[in-house]
Amino acid sequence: MSQSEQLPRALISVNEAARVISVSRSYAYELVASGHLASVRLGRRVLVPVSAIDDLIAQNLVDI
Repeated sequence: MSQSEQLPRALISVNEAARVISVSRSYAYELVASGHLASVRLGRRVLVPVSAIDDLIAQNLVDI
């Protein structure tokens, strides 16, 4: 499978999620620990479903 044929990723690391939502790594782990950001544990790795980021954003939208 070539680079252009790669499947979209369903899970990303907490570090990557932190960069996507523009927060620190430690705050991203706090969001995971508190349950505000859904996560999956695979062995020792903690991964965040990409859809969980959309859910977090949707839950925290403020009407302006």
